[in-house]
Amino acid sequence: MYRVSSSVPRFAKALIGGAALATLWVNLAPASYYDSIEFRLLDLTLPGWIAPLPFSLTPLNLVADAAMSLFLFFIGKELWEALTLEHGPLKGRQAMLPAGLTLGGLAGAALMWILVGSLIETAEEAGFATGWQVPLGSDVVLCFLVGRAVFGAGHPALHLLLLLTIATDILALLVAGLTQPAFSLRLAWLLLPLAAALVTWAVFGRTPDPAASETRRRAGRRLLPYVIAGLVSWIGVAASGLPPVLGLLPVIPAIAHADRSFGLFAAAEEVLHDPLNRLAHALAWPLTGVLFLFGLTRGGVDLSAFAPTTLTALAALWLGRPLGMIVIGLGLATALGLRLPKGVSLRDVLRIMLIMAMGFTVPVLSLATALPGGAMQEAARLGLAISLLAGPVALLLARPRP
Repeated sequence: MYRVSSSVPRFAKALIGGAALATLWVNLAPASYYDSIEFRLLDLTLPGWIAPLPFSLTPLNLVADAAMSLFLFFIGKELWEALTLEHGPLKGRQAMLPAGLTLGGLAGAALMWILVGSLIETAEEAGFATGWQVPLGSDVVLCFLVGRAVFGAGHPALHLLLLLTIATDILALLVAGLTQPAFSLRLAWLLLPLAAALVTWAVFGRTPDPAASETRRRAGRRLLPYVIAGLVSWIGVAASGLPPVLGLLPVIPAIAHADRSFGLFAAAEEVLHDPLNRLAHALAWPLTGVLFLFGLTRGGVDLSAFAPTTLTALAALWLGRPLGMIVIGLGLATALGLRLPKGVSLRDVLRIMLIMAMGFTVPVLSLATALPGGAMQEAARLGLAISLLAGPVALLLARPRP
């Protein structure tokens, strides 16, 4: 089996380092921490047809909305290849089991949040089902770090885990954006990413004709047109009302790419020179810094913030997600006679469910729009941090018995 690139564990370590520093900072000097991440770099009032409300550019939203879109591009590229390229793990009937597990995990987490929240939530600002979008996402890099220790670097179960976490995170952000309380979709702006993708594909992204000139071939290998298309797409998505972090995803299908997949985050793809892989390789080191900054600006956990919302978050991730994956994912597999991927056992799938009970990066991104600010958000963030204990539990259960 293929080896996963060394950049992914580096991402996980950067994220953990940033979050650990932020947690120390917020508990020792909370005023200084919040003043720093919410410092107004620039106040903007744009025409109403671009942005209906004034907004301030801060380190908090600069990292979450702009820099993290690069990370979503990085993982979205892997999902696109899995869906479309030769030997992609989501081609045809192979997609049904991962799709069932992904949708089951999303549904289970949301329903458990609603159920437990309706029973124990005491926050005055909370209404029925407030914040159900928070536990939908998972955490690609942290789940990978634990999964590699549990399964080994080349185990097919590790690749299934990566597939599920990538799909879960992208769908969770899309659902959170479409259902946020203040959401107002301005469809006309979505023509911008659509046009950027179509023009880029027509001019640069298609495979050149074998008889094409050398000039035409070189034009197809340039990266600048794709960078410009990405910027245009990001502006269109942000102005439409969808989460700006999704802004680069529409251009992925338009970028010229290799004709086969070596696997999710495969180290072998580092030798490929098609534009899509070159862009991903160019992002590998900058994303280490982006994830550190994300942990620093969004990962600070107030250890005194425990409240019923903390328990609601834990119930959704520790109980709701695994139950949903069992009932819908494995139930669908049984009903349709689907087989597990080669080399993956039912026990491996159960371990994947345990690892995916961790939720941090994408759930933290959802906090700002899904929950009222203040104590309720901080209580949920604490719950998300505690959910990471599912990782050590998975490691303990994976240890061979004497």
